[in-house]
Amino acid sequence: MPDTPAVMPPKPAPIPDRPSGVRPSIAALPASKIGEVAGPVFGDPDIVPLWFGEGDLATPAFICEAAAEAMRRGETFYTFKHGLPPLRRAIARYLTGLFAKPVASDNVVVTSSGMSAIMLTIQALIDPGDSVVVVSPVWPNLEAAVRIMGGTPRPVALIPTREGGWRLDLQRLMDACDATTRAIFVNSPGNPTGWMMSSAEQAALLDFARRRGLWILADEVYSRIVYGRRAAPSFHDLAEPEDRLVVLQSFSKAWAMTGWRLGWMVAPKEMIDVVEKLVEFNTSGSPTFLQHAAVVAIEQGEPLVAEIVERCRIGRDLLIQGLARFPRVTVKPPEGAFYAFCRIEGCKDSLSLAHEVVRTVKVGVAPGIAFGDAGEGYLRFCFAASTQRLTEALDRLAKVLA
Repeated sequence: MPDTPAVMPPKPAPIPDRPSGVRPSIAALPASKIGEVAGPVFGDPDIVPLWFGEGDLATPAFICEAAAEAMRRGETFYTFKHGLPPLRRAIARYLTGLFAKPVASDNVVVTSSGMSAIMLTIQALIDPGDSVVVVSPVWPNLEAAVRIMGGTPRPVALIPTREGGWRLDLQRLMDACDATTRAIFVNSPGNPTGWMMSSAEQAALLDFARRRGLWILADEVYSRIVYGRRAAPSFHDLAEPEDRLVVLQSFSKAWAMTGWRLGWMVAPKEMIDVVEKLVEFNTSGSPTFLQHAAVVAIEQGEPLVAEIVERCRIGRDLLIQGLARFPRVTVKPPEGAFYAFCRIEGCKDSLSLAHEVVRTVKVGVAPGIAFGDAGEGYLRFCFAASTQRLTEALDRLAKVLA
């Protein structure tokens, strides 16, 4: 037979341009502007780091030893997704002793960081098209969490005062809620401003949320970092167990445990049941031995909390007085948290200014724009640091801010 020509396969059609392999809305999430400043020089020993929300005090030995002892006992296995019962009971006792209304351990979920508590709550509440009204300036991770779920954060800016403080227009906050709104997010004491919501404002907002069927998400991570009182006003003083209120907390700040990544939330049963499922799909629970150490922290840690608050008060007074000497700077001592959020005269681009500060005088600061449009023109300094570190920072800052 004559040879037959080989049948050539048809040329493949050209592949059309493909969209990104990840969700476009996720790819479009902005990177942390604080990280943008810190990233290129992170780890440089010559930098005075005041950019992140943590102090320079290491976790005390009595907490670390409790974690080590738990590991030696073999507490390294899976445990309850919503947290060890002894830790949940300890948290409930702590809150009941601190605030006006009792808290039941059944309403507590232990989470793998305060940020995890926020993310779990947003996952439970927000569908695409929903909105969350947010008191701002605010820690940027909250707005990112809402966007990840397809929701829209709707910032309502605090009003700056002439003296460098802040106040809330409560009516404007309520007016920002519409048919799409599922929740109102309040961080008090606030990061970055140090603003603190009053009990009267909390009562009015809780009444409004009850009437509208809205959730209140109360980030009270800095509730113990306050000056002149034991704790900040809390929704725990006002709420009933069935209220649509989630109070978000962390061991990071008041117990010097930032790297431990351990937090909690208090919520009504309708939220608790859902969050327990979501923990399974996110982290499957927090490390067992860390939770045993957290019991010791919360039951034996009151002297530590007092030490940290006093350390922050000294740092606050030193930094505020030092910054006030610079003519370009307007700042008022914050009521809570451990940040000086300073208005810088003539600053229109706080990100560029933060880059300039770290480049020229090697002081790490957070740009105000990182906390939303209401923060533009400001710089944030963390004063949860030694007096030596803060004094050195002020000496260097004089070259760019004086």
